[in-house]
Amino acid sequence: MSIVRDEALAEPGLRKIAWARAYMPVLSSIGADFAKRKPFRGVKITTSVHLEAKTACLALTLAEGGAEVHATGCNPLSTQDDVAAGLLSLGVNVYAIHGCSASEYTEHLTAALACKPHLVLDDGGDLTELLHGAAADSAQDLIGMTEETTTGVHRLYARHAAGGLRYPVMAVNDADMKHLFDNRYGTGQSTWEALMHTTNLQVSGKTVVVAGYGWCGRGVAMRAAGLGARVIVTEIDPVKAIEAVNDGHAVMTMDAAAPLGDFFVTVTGCKDVITERHFGLMKDGVILANAGHFDVEVDVAYLRETSTEAIPRRDGIMAYKQSDGRFLNVIAEGRLCNLAAGNGHPVEIMDMSFSVQALALEHMLRHGKSLAPGVYPVPGEIDARVSELKLLSMGMTIDRLTPEQREYMKTL
Repeated sequence: MSIVRDEALAEPGLRKIAWARAYMPVLSSIGADFAKRKPFRGVKITTSVHLEAKTACLALTLAEGGAEVHATGCNPLSTQDDVAAGLLSLGVNVYAIHGCSASEYTEHLTAALACKPHLVLDDGGDLTELLHGAAADSAQDLIGMTEETTTGVHRLYARHAAGGLRYPVMAVNDADMKHLFDNRYGTGQSTWEALMHTTNLQVSGKTVVVAGYGWCGRGVAMRAAGLGARVIVTEIDPVKAIEAVNDGHAVMTMDAAAPLGDFFVTVTGCKDVITERHFGLMKDGVILANAGHFDVEVDVAYLRETSTEAIPRRDGIMAYKQSDGRFLNVIAEGRLCNLAAGNGHPVEIMDMSFSVQALALEHMLRHGKSLAPGVYPVPGEIDARVSELKLLSMGMTIDRLTPEQREYMKTL
């Protein structure tokens, strides 16, 4: 039985879904093809992604292909209750409520797996953990999985290295048509949209500290610089640190950056990036935000326990008063700020990412039974198909190698 806050919220959710779908030509093209071929006929698919309009479009695309779709969220604060109700009204099984407790969140994930899916789409690795633990009985028909985000891929590699991965999983995050655009341009734009809307503060002239210079960190830093901010990058990888320097940013440790920043954005996928010793060095009124997957990068638990007072300042902002009178402002409880305090990545970006997901799931359905447990790359032909469909939707064409050029390239 589906779990949503209120089925009566469906109408505004349906409008959001229709708006997103109107700007997702690649996914719509794949959906039209799926509707003809029905590659997922008789197949049960469980998805755990940030449950909002764009992911609803992905769920509907899979349903058009004949799948029985069971959709849940991957973060309690990123679920949009009206979209969940709208998706339910369109025939998708939904288990998600905005702001649910940690135990309720696990119950929703477990309920989405109770159908004993053939395919699973995970975002962050929570379904994977359940399928290897408390919900292992739900994996009896599982053919394979796909993983949407960097954090989830890291967890997969760690599990596989330890010999504990039982199923084949495709690392969709690592596909070119996902991470080169979604992680960089999507995270960059959506993070600053969320921060500017939530705080109503100026970015130009401020000092922005970006923790981590992977693809997501690059995007956050690039957009901050474009808005007129001075950017400081903190890193543990010397190569990425040099990249940041060559992109025009200052590089230093978090200890050195803590007294300088006005905005702090963590994008590392790790824990304890901003902790007790940093809080004591910060200016009054700083903004602390996390754009990584889990709420462990900024030690919000420490602030809750030690601050003299916690004061809601605006929707999505909690100010923690320090013993010396300073206020440290935390966005969205330290959760993924671009979704917990915003609308997530631009629709056109997710058109590409979710098109890769749809085709990756079809590939896993066809080939998963012959694959040993492990983490697999997305086949190049999927990247190629999505990129060609995207260019076509934009009215753009590219050159092709002539036969003579192909022969020449073979000799190099």
